[in-house]
Amino acid sequence: MGKVFLFDAAKCNGCRNCQLACKDEHVDNEWAPWAKPQPDTGHFWCRIDERVRGQVPKVKVAYVAHRCQHCGDAPCMAAAPEAVYRRPDGLVIVDPEKAHGLRELVEACPYGAIYYNEELDIPQKCTGCAHLVDAGELPHCVDVCPHEALRFGDEEDFAEEIAAAEALMPERAEADRPRTYYLNLPKRFLAGVVVDLEADEVVVGAKVTAEDLRSGEVMACEADEFGDFWFHQVAATDWRVYVEAEDYLTRVLEASTADEDRNMGPVALYKAE
Repeated sequence: MGKVFLFDAAKCNGCRNCQLACKDEHVDNEWAPWAKPQPDTGHFWCRIDERVRGQVPKVKVAYVAHRCQHCGDAPCMAAAPEAVYRRPDGLVIVDPEKAHGLRELVEACPYGAIYYNEELDIPQKCTGCAHLVDAGELPHCVDVCPHEALRFGDEEDFAEEIAAAEALMPERAEADRPRTYYLNLPKRFLAGVVVDLEADEVVVGAKVTAEDLRSGEVMACEADEFGDFWFHQVAATDWRVYVEAEDYLTRVLEASTADEDRNMGPVALYKAE
């Protein structure tokens, strides 16, 4: 079944050890027949992107690994079958000897994972550290990840995780069959704080119910000891939000996560007469 990569966004803290390890492994090092040396700058065969989400003070930071997807139906292979091939273990390799001058491969990759080495006049990308895999070791990026956010191994060993995983670009998953799988990719959040303005206090334990106006799905939570409420990993949609607490009038508001994560800010409750 071959080798796969698995990235869990919930475990990544953005340390970028993997990004540095890739440089350490490939800059000034030639790993024939898999790769020529990577340039000092400009190439990120393994890259961690930072996504800042929400509005102050409700802000979250998420990190997502961008790398070659080692696709089962790789667009780069279709673009240059004479220069790009798949190993028996599933790793997709751009042959450094046969790919000279094939600048078009950079554009052939929809994931932005192929770079052009101007000095060597060749396209380059992640090899899955094929030289280490052949020696029975892990790719360097995986080996240095302190939280196992990035893993690598036989597909059958990750069957349970793969069943729950998603693709980096879902719209291309069927066509490309990527073999880098993602868990807990950041979706939207809906948040706010419940307050009693007259008492100048937060309303601890207030019940907050969010109704998806498109699907009808309903979620509920309680305001914590700071009056904060959070709905994590929600859909990009429109919401009707009900906020209620004992001795208070119920508030009904509308909010949208269609375009971005949403901090509703202070939601004021007023005492019932």
